[in-house]
Amino acid sequence: MSRPVIGISTYQDPARWGVWEMPAVLLPAGYPRLVRAAGGLAVLLPPDDARDAARDTVAALDGLVIAGGADVEPARYGAVADPRTGPPARERDVWELALIRAAIEREVPLLGICRGMQLLNVALGGTLHQHLDDHTGGPGVFGSHPVTPVPGTAYADAVPETAVVPSYHHQAVDRLGGGLVASAHAPDGTVEALELPGHGSLVLGVQWHPEMGEDTRVMAALVGAAGARAALSPRTPDRRSRAPRTPVS
Repeated sequence: MSRPVIGISTYQDPARWGVWEMPAVLLPAGYPRLVRAAGGLAVLLPPDDARDAARDTVAALDGLVIAGGADVEPARYGAVADPRTGPPARERDVWELALIRAAIEREVPLLGICRGMQLLNVALGGTLHQHLDDHTGGPGVFGSHPVTPVPGTAYADAVPETAVVPSYHHQAVDRLGGGLVASAHAPDGTVEALELPGHGSLVLGVQWHPEMGEDTRVMAALVGAAGARAALSPRTPDRRSRAPRTPVS
């Protein structure tokens, strides 16, 4: 059986390499490395500005990862920016929200990582805390802390014990979006994982950065769900036109 194709959203920032300095699409190498270690085939998804492009992109995938990165613009969830909230990444917000909604509509397995989990919550009507202390190791340094699963959740099926995870964030989930449940917490009560139970595929978000560690179980849950979906719905020319089964506003 071929490896499931897992799309990963990317950053879009200025970059320098060799004699060049210009806008670039970027992704920390840990993301595709983790996908490969979990048995998937990674492809990168640079920002686009068309809703139809998100639908077509998702239709060509077996699974989707929304990567970490900049703070979500507070206007997306009806809030005024806190002075400690970073500059918005509006192109990413638009593109990744469209990807998330298309994945939910088409029942494509979805994993949101850090910012990706926050965007998943916002896509379903939730809100965010704009600043937390003590969830990083300092500027540019990953911290770590334990995360405890909620029994009976998909996350607990993948990681049944309390695990120490790599962490770098200063924002977090506040009010849960429609249908979402918390599936793991930090010792201070911060929601560290959430999911959409009863959906036709895995929809999971984690607040930490599994791509910065050695534990492949979260990504393996996504790749396993993607492989199961691919076995039932092989990638063929007509799969792109399959009607959405779960509309998302």
